[in-house]
Amino acid sequence: MVNVDTVYKTCLLILNKQQRGYLNPIEFNKLGEQVQLEIFEKYFEDLNQQLRIPGNESEYADRVKTLEEKIDIFKSEPAATTYDGVGGYFYGTTSIAASDYHRLGSVIYKNIKEVDPIQRKQFLLVNKSPLTKPTTTYPLYINEGEHQSAAGPPPVLHPKFFVYPTSITDSSDITFTYIKKPKSPYWAFTQDATTGAYIFAPNGAARQDFELHPSEQNEIILRILVYAGVIIRDPQIVQAASQKVQLDNMNEKS
Repeated sequence: MVNVDTVYKTCLLILNKQQRGYLNPIEFNKLGEQVQLEIFEKYFEDLNQQLRIPGNESEYADRVKTLEEKIDIFKSEPAATTYDGVGGYFYGTTSIAASDYHRLGSVIYKNIKEVDPIQRKQFLLVNKSPLTKPTTTYPLYINEGEHQSAAGPPPVLHPKFFVYPTSITDSSDITFTYIKKPKSPYWAFTQDATTGAYIFAPNGAARQDFELHPSEQNEIILRILVYAGVIIRDPQIVQAASQKVQLDNMNEKS
């Protein structure tokens, strides 16, 4: 976790504004949500790149290990499924919050075997031969579409996947893991009725810290400052923060 109040106050300090006029809490909360998602999505692209590069055995400088540690925060325990007999597919149960699910991880058969994923086109070829077609010993799954369990708005959607052979229909046999979406950061506040000043509410019910790894505090602040510079129309802030973000990214990948 990264403390939301620390990030906000650091941004205000760098913007050199004593009052909260340059970046008010509403603007900060919106920017914080956007920045957190940008950094979160970047993990997967960075991991893909680093897996192509020979690693090292250092305990603290292995970049693949570092990225996996950041992603591990969002990995779930195996979740239950429901079988839709009409559609012939499994889907995540309504116990998963619609805003919680982000990416499908592993599909697991009878808690002992990971089911291998396959694309529809490949499956059509594999299923033609008795030697390669899926069995309960070597099952396969296709991840296609989303199951809608409630109309909304917004609609409640859940991960949906077809498991083969089609003789597998017992929902207790199939579980899955997934990557959770980070909760939106929120600097909870009250407003002074006389001065209009914003006052941090550390124990407010809506207060939410950034869910990213603590090492991301610097990256969060810099990226928020880039957007803040656009809002206050200060090109120096935009340029300085953008250059620092780019430099850090280059150092991470070099």
